[in-house]
Amino acid sequence: MRIGVDVGGTFTDVVLTLPHGEVRLAKVTTTAHDPGIGVAEAVMRVLREAGVAPGAVSGIVHGTTVASNTILQKSGARTGLLTTQGFADVLEIGRIRTPDMFDLSWSKPEPLVPRRWRLGVPERIAADGGIICPLDVGAVREAARFFRAEAVEAVAICFINSHVNAAHERAALAILRDAAPDLMLTASCDVLAEIKEYERTSTAVVNAYLLPAMRSYLARLAGRLAEQGVHAPVQVMSSSGGMIGLGTAGDFPVFAVGSGPAGGVTGAARLEQSGDLIVFDMGGTTAKAALIEAGRPALVTEYEFRDGISTPSRFTKGGGYMLKVPAIDIAEVGAGGGSIASIDTGGLLQVGPLSAGGDPGPACYGRGNDRPTVTDANMVLGLLNPRALAGGTLPVDPALSERAIRTHIADPLGIGVIAAAHGIRAVANAGMARALRAVTVERGRDPREMALMAFGGGGPLHAVDVARALGISRVIISPMSGVFCAAGMLAADVERSLVRPVLTPLSALAPAALATTIASLRAQGLRELAGEGFAANDVQLRFSADLRYLGQSSELTVPLASPEMNDAALDALARAFRALYATTFGYDSRDPLELVTMRLVAIGVVDRRLAFDNVRLDPSALDGSQGLRAVYFDPHQPAVQTRLLPRAAIVDAPVAGPVLIESYDTTIIVPPGMSARCGPAGAILIEVPADV
Repeated sequence: MRIGVDVGGTFTDVVLTLPHGEVRLAKVTTTAHDPGIGVAEAVMRVLREAGVAPGAVSGIVHGTTVASNTILQKSGARTGLLTTQGFADVLEIGRIRTPDMFDLSWSKPEPLVPRRWRLGVPERIAADGGIICPLDVGAVREAARFFRAEAVEAVAICFINSHVNAAHERAALAILRDAAPDLMLTASCDVLAEIKEYERTSTAVVNAYLLPAMRSYLARLAGRLAEQGVHAPVQVMSSSGGMIGLGTAGDFPVFAVGSGPAGGVTGAARLEQSGDLIVFDMGGTTAKAALIEAGRPALVTEYEFRDGISTPSRFTKGGGYMLKVPAIDIAEVGAGGGSIASIDTGGLLQVGPLSAGGDPGPACYGRGNDRPTVTDANMVLGLLNPRALAGGTLPVDPALSERAIRTHIADPLGIGVIAAAHGIRAVANAGMARALRAVTVERGRDPREMALMAFGGGGPLHAVDVARALGISRVIISPMSGVFCAAGMLAADVERSLVRPVLTPLSALAPAALATTIASLRAQGLRELAGEGFAANDVQLRFSADLRYLGQSSELTVPLASPEMNDAALDALARAFRALYATTFGYDSRDPLELVTMRLVAIGVVDRRLAFDNVRLDPSALDGSQGLRAVYFDPHQPAVQTRLLPRAAIVDAPVAGPVLIESYDTTIIVPPGMSARCGPAGAILIEVPADV
């Protein structure tokens, strides 16, 4: 019996898998001041409802927002930086770029390490790894005294060219541990052994900044679960869609900044194992989008974490905190069910990024918030159950939604409440469509050639409108939509991501030398997963290479067709890079290529992972209202009497719209002129005609 837990900005979702494929679901309001309280409550609720003893649980997989919230709220450690003398300002200089050259109101993010706590010490290693200037041990000891006197809690160590020779970083690490044992330390060579000084510095600093919050949270969580009798090992979702242990997550929290959304994308890839797919995840606070190609999530090796739209776009840099770590290519916007609608100083309607969260939540919850949200707009339009949500466990009052929209939107704009609700929904949909474009059009992919898979509590409510905005003709509503991120975590494997710097022109690279690098990566990957209990025949190895045209400063990652290296394999690698470059940027070049980095993702295949085609949901999870309700689908048309069906009723024959399909965790909208039918593993398929 395994449990998946996803902590969102509004709800904490939990999925329990029982023997023989039975699955139980539960949702509780996220406890923002300490998410672990909500996690423990959700775990105990689902165990209690399933009649399962806490000691029977064999494993827990957890997607956490602690790391991302710590950065957003600027509540991390008092962090220092120890670097090569003369490089203390690398963190602030960055890439000398702005996300939008015409935005005069833009402010550069404040560095996570103030200038006073960025110290340079005499040392220098050459680009080939040779020592130009030995490390000044006395200067490192003096830095330790300074950090202690300033009550610094965590320190990142990043020396130039440490990716080819980490001797000085290792020595500085030992000195700081001896001189200041209370400091939490991060050496860049342990987090990112890659070329690029700013990216390596920023990644190491973010990791150090997160250490106290992540370690404290994970320790408290493990303690709370143990007090309840749950002693099963806890693993954390990484940003790349694999699982890592509590120890790894505590030492390297930078790998789990995108923890929660990764679970849903991993689950989508397991559910739809072939073809191209756009993933759309809308929760209570944000909406996320990602791309799955040929059954695998699109990955990036770096991204920027920032307010507003957070995206690993290759074309927009400088707006946030750089994290050069493997991650699923996810774009995120502040448009969720709890996103607050308001009128800005110019008299225009805006939605988000401020959210009412789960407590107090939307106005209809009746918990003290009187500002309208996207959920309130959906409530006024008749799209949501007017009595209660979450299977009847969350009472709501539509009159409060109407009052909030009238007071804050309709009356100030001089329009009716229904028109204002349509406006809120349209603005939210536009923001979500922007996220989808960030992972498709901005990557050279045509969304019209793909299906859209929607989940999250709000995804099925908005999926059809967002699909129409991008010309997508097929929408897939995942099973267990409202808790799909938690379910997807139970479909994940254990992963380790390893790198080796190469930085050699491809034409000058000897296949034998590259084979040696690959063999070294293979040995390390097998060794690390053996420590997690995986035999060599239970491990999958996926090699890839970062290449660029000679003289460029950024790379594209190309999968290796085979780890066997010879001249033909290098030629195939070059052809694959040129094809990917042309797809991404719209043109190609005959310029010589440079191999920058070799990568390995070592995957420990979990034999108990969730198989969606073998899931049997508790009947209460598929229950919903029946009857008729007046629903406003079109801002230019009156309300339409719409059928209400429980999700369990969608079995064989297609169902023509308009219809609202309710379940414990979400509501699926099928507008007039469209139809829905049951798909594989309990998914709902909606065809979206181009002329509707």
